Amino acid sequence: MFSRSQLAKKYLHYRLTASSGRGHGVHSPFVFDFIEQVLNDKKRYPIYSLIENQRRKLLADDTRIPVEDMGAGSAVIKTSERVVKQIARSSLKPKKYAQLLFRIARYYKPKTIIELGTSFGITSAYLAAANPAVKLLTCEGSKSIAAIARRNFAELELENIHLAEGDFSQTLPPLLHTLWQVDMAFVDGNHRKEPTLDYFQQLLDHSTASSIFIFDDIHWSAGMEEAWETIKQHPSVTLTIDLFFIGLVFVNPDFKSPQHFSIRF
Repeated sequence: MFSRSQLAKKYLHYRLTASSGRGHGVHSPFVFDFIEQVLNDKKRYPIYSLIENQRRKLLADDTRIPVEDMGAGSAVIKTSERVVKQIARSSLKPKKYAQLLFRIARYYKPKTIIELGTSFGITSAYLAAANPAVKLLTCEGSKSIAAIARRNFAELELENIHLAEGDFSQTLPPLLHTLWQVDMAFVDGNHRKEPTLDYFQQLLDHSTASSIFIFDDIHWSAGMEEAWETIKQHPSVTLTIDLFFIGLVFVNPDFKSPQHFSIRF
């Protein structure tokens, strides 16, 4: 992964070169609508406070749990036994981005969502709460972390979530086999080039004309940046939006030619 100083330089470059998050100068009607209706939606939805209360509990939890790390590993914690609040501090998506995922799912109304990387279920909860009719299938490699996620789902009374435990390479294919299509996906696990590209291809095989794929930490390492560039150049990809910490991918054939945006958020 990149060092803190390397990441800081990349983020500064992004802030200086990305398009304004106000929609000015964006000539794509679809992207302008995304900025106006989703990115800049400032409403305080009631579910926000409920889910953030679960986050606060996790950030105060001193319980030690065994963790199986099947991805690229934590940049902060290296031991196999970890404290819940330390995991929460280093792995949970900040509320700014978690709530953006909620708004994306709320606005575009996907019927099925795949999430790779449940962690303690905070982003899962946001995705599932966006639409009670959505079917969220989420994957987590660690049994002890998955158990805490299930507890959070129960406390939030979210019943539209199916959580699969185990290595993504083993859990993703069976999940995809049960679906006709994947309307939306959030890939937040492993953080290595080849697995990321493999997940992308598997999801693409089940995509529709309105599918949205979201990749986490696209600038986390050289490998992830290479994966992001490869995804952008795929012939099926017609639109991407780089928000630095996450990247959005659209495969809508209605877009006449591929367009790639970097937008400040």
